[in-house]
Amino acid sequence: MGKHRIKVVLLHFAFSEYTIQLANSLVKYVDLILIHSEEIYSQCKDVLNPHIRVIQIKKPRIRDPRNIKVITAMMRMIREINPDVLHVQETNDPWYDLTLLFSKMPPLVTTIHDIYRHPGDRDLTPGAEYTRRIAFYRSQQLIVHSQSLQDILITQFRLPQQRINVLPHGELGSLFQSWSSGQIAPREPHTLLFFGRIWPYKGLKYLLQAIPLVAEHIPGVKLIIAGRGENVSELLQDADKKHYEILNNFIPTGNVANLFQRSAAVVLPYIESSQSGVAAIAYAMGTPVIASNIGGLREIVRHEQDGLLVPPCDVQSLADAIIQLLSDSHLQRQMQIAALERCQQDLNWSNIADQTIEVYHQAIAAKSTSLMTK
Repeated sequence: MGKHRIKVVLLHFAFSEYTIQLANSLVKYVDLILIHSEEIYSQCKDVLNPHIRVIQIKKPRIRDPRNIKVITAMMRMIREINPDVLHVQETNDPWYDLTLLFSKMPPLVTTIHDIYRHPGDRDLTPGAEYTRRIAFYRSQQLIVHSQSLQDILITQFRLPQQRINVLPHGELGSLFQSWSSGQIAPREPHTLLFFGRIWPYKGLKYLLQAIPLVAEHIPGVKLIIAGRGENVSELLQDADKKHYEILNNFIPTGNVANLFQRSAAVVLPYIESSQSGVAAIAYAMGTPVIASNIGGLREIVRHEQDGLLVPPCDVQSLADAIIQLLSDSHLQRQMQIAALERCQQDLNWSNIADQTIEVYHQAIAAKSTSLMTK
């Protein structure tokens, strides 16, 4: 790449799978120090590149005031490391956010996965929706995963376009494959998968309305609903249970790959979307995606190449797309190949790491310029 090896601190409190994949590729090009909680480290230590220097912090629960002491010590540690860049995955931690108002920071890059709280999302820490916006203004460079998020930051937050970088959300499937038992599940040609947190913005109710329409044409259709959140049993009170496999709880990481490999398609009937980690898992499994034509989904799913896009909240269009894909084994195969090819192209982590390092150099230059003009 023709540039000296820079020192980077990568800090994250969430989006662990994304951060692991990014760190494992970044460490080939930069001196990388990864900071995260002991809890996160216990989940990911077996899949981290051994060349990554890892610092664990003992993080109290989010409402615990001892966080002040922990975060203050962590920021002091970062200043002692004196990195060329501090890269933070968008945080759900207001304690960290507030330090940005008072701490002298190295050149700061922040990845923003979501700007606003998703409708019905109860996981976001109270207050964090507002405090994390501090990073929007304090960062020399921002990374988002869709053009739609960049547009929001420019129009609603009045941020200059040159500070916002649109980088793809890399594939996550290979990580879940490494966590699995290694057995490849046979593809079930009439099985669909709805995966992840079951909150209202995911639009599951529209998919449940579409399944009986699909069953009229494909009697063997089956929908796997895998994830925690809303009570799925209540949503399925009057449904024909033979068309459903319900896993209404947290899915262990070792079981995730099997669900995607079994399925002919993953369905994302969302009514709102910034980007999709679920699609990022699906493509590395060679599983096509049927999704709502909104937000970041319309940017990651390439219509009639590696998936199908349908209008949101349109039950008939959703059913028609499912019938189209499940009825055509040749189309399924074409899309499976295209999905896998994406993982060698824009969703490839080496390519994303290369782009991320360019953002680091922009942040360093911006910080240097601001110091010179003071």
